[in-house]
Amino acid sequence: MSKDDLIQLEGTVTRVLGGGTMEIQCDNNITIRGVLSGRMKKHRIRVLVGDRVQVSVSPYDTSHGLITYRF
Repeated sequence: MSKDDLIQLEGTVTRVLGGGTMEIQCDNNITIRGVLSGRMKKHRIRVLVGDRVQVSVSPYDTSHGLITYRF
């Protein structure tokens, strides 16, 4: 699956679960578990509770995704 096939959602980080995993409350009232992307880990971008983030979600399983951008 390519990056073009992923669904882009925006939301707010509600909990940090450890190991780069976070719980995100999306704008359409869906809760997603997201992990930090490799580029965010590489450039040491911090994501804290309350931050607005963009999440890439697979259309096959919408319960978890990849955090790709912090606003």
